[in-house]
Amino acid sequence: MLPQCYPTFTPAKQEAIITKIIKLIKTAIEALPLPDTGKRDVYHFDDYKGLHLRVTSSGVKTFSLLKRIKGGALERVTIGKYPDMMPEQIKAKFAKINAEVANGASPNEASRILKGEPTLKELFEEYLERHAIPHGKKTVDDMRDNFRRYLSQWEKRKLSAITRDQVQRLHAELCKTKGATTANRTLELLRAIYNKGISWGAFRKQNPAAGIEKFKLQSRDRFIQPDELPRFFQALANEPNEGIRDYVILSLLTGARQANVLGMKWGQISFERDEWRIPDTKNGTPQTITLSPEAVEVLRNRKPDEAEKPEMYVFPGDGKTGHLVEPKSGWRRILQRAEIADLRIHDLRRTLGSWQARTGASLAIIGKSLNHKSTSTTAIYARLDLDPVRESVERATSAMMTAAGLKESAEVVKLTKQKKA
Repeated sequence: MLPQCYPTFTPAKQEAIITKIIKLIKTAIEALPLPDTGKRDVYHFDDYKGLHLRVTSSGVKTFSLLKRIKGGALERVTIGKYPDMMPEQIKAKFAKINAEVANGASPNEASRILKGEPTLKELFEEYLERHAIPHGKKTVDDMRDNFRRYLSQWEKRKLSAITRDQVQRLHAELCKTKGATTANRTLELLRAIYNKGISWGAFRKQNPAAGIEKFKLQSRDRFIQPDELPRFFQALANEPNEGIRDYVILSLLTGARQANVLGMKWGQISFERDEWRIPDTKNGTPQTITLSPEAVEVLRNRKPDEAEKPEMYVFPGDGKTGHLVEPKSGWRRILQRAEIADLRIHDLRRTLGSWQARTGASLAIIGKSLNHKSTSTTAIYARLDLDPVRESVERATSAMMTAAGLKESAEVVKLTKQKKA
């Protein structure tokens, strides 16, 4: 039986069989027999714990290091192939990797360090794979887009080739051309990439994005004003694209975040309770949105006659997401017809909250309906049920419709075209 310190498997495959201990010398390696076709033999070395030599039936001989990292998981790193690397080179690299591991690096991190400093693009991809994606970051696509737009000019540079002065100039230039928000987000992304690179041992110098102050952002308080509502609803009624029209009105009537409205599925809608259950939000928590009669009317008119599968999108699209993406062109058409300036789709969310405040809703009620998350009010939100939230949303909806000239009493306004009988 083999000693327990030598595992009889690899992390990737279990068909490998450790046959025996050999010496790390040229004659011993060259004398090894080839395994049967499709098989693979693995050898280890008494004086080099964790060092393995894998031999395939085609004669490929590969050295690798298998070590246990923090938490008990096994990690394999390929050192090199024989005879591209001779025994003395294998010994030297084995010693260097072990030294890095002793300093806290994992075997793969140590191997990367020895290969040389990574480029910004290489570290960014590792940042996504090892940090952003495993932690369930909802902004991975935004990170990729941000990197492509504003950092790709440096993607082939080694990490140490990007200086603090260059980062400061980029930050200032982006503020002038793209705005303070874009500039700050790019700075934050670059800083996070370098911080992880430093913690992983891939970069051992100062973070060039550290200590650079972000631009102060002016709090945005734009929402649809009472005198704008009639023009807005008229322009919305004249929008020829029914999907965009329904998307905009539901964004306004629910106050939900843009990504949630775009990703709305039929299985999340309860017409019995007039509710929309969002399983995962930006805050990392589920949310139940109360649907006003007007919102229910939009959804009922939108739902096809045939039974829909729960996983199907309310706003389907032809792209890779499977649903409608941000309708920028349709939104511009609506604003041009309404002659309204400086209004963003996200302002629809703020509009509902503003009208709730106008109609007497408390901050706790508004926070509950919009799924805000703050240290001072989260506990209060958790204790509220949906009844006061529903009353507030319906009052705000009714007030908006009245201001728009679409409603004089408590009747439900027909916002979409009726289905043909």
